[in-house]
Amino acid sequence: MPVKTLTKAEEQVMQTLWKIEKGFLKDIVEAMPNPRPHSNTVATLLKILIDKDFVATETYGRMNEYSPIISKQAYSKNTMNNLVKSYFGGSFSKAVSFLVEENKLSIQELELLLQQLKKK
Repeated sequence: MPVKTLTKAEEQVMQTLWKIEKGFLKDIVEAMPNPRPHSNTVATLLKILIDKDFVATETYGRMNEYSPIISKQAYSKNTMNNLVKSYFGGSFSKAVSFLVEENKLSIQELELLLQQLKKK
């Protein structure tokens, strides 16, 4: 099943949840970077993330504890694959060439990556 994409706000909540692993609404809001969104906003985003099957809840009385269903690694992999497919015709070598041309990846970094790949 393909992973759904997230809005910037949804992704910010997920980044926080991945960092703290699980927590109640108050924990999530407190762990978010400044300026922190209002707790009502985060609660709404959590409902959307539950609907998108990114977050699970466990209820304790009247409080919900939230935890990620999808790992950060799985989401990152899916996002990277979609980016390369959409902007580089599915070619990772074109994506790497673009990064080198834009001075986002140096030749030394590229050589290090090649050495790491050869070790595998």
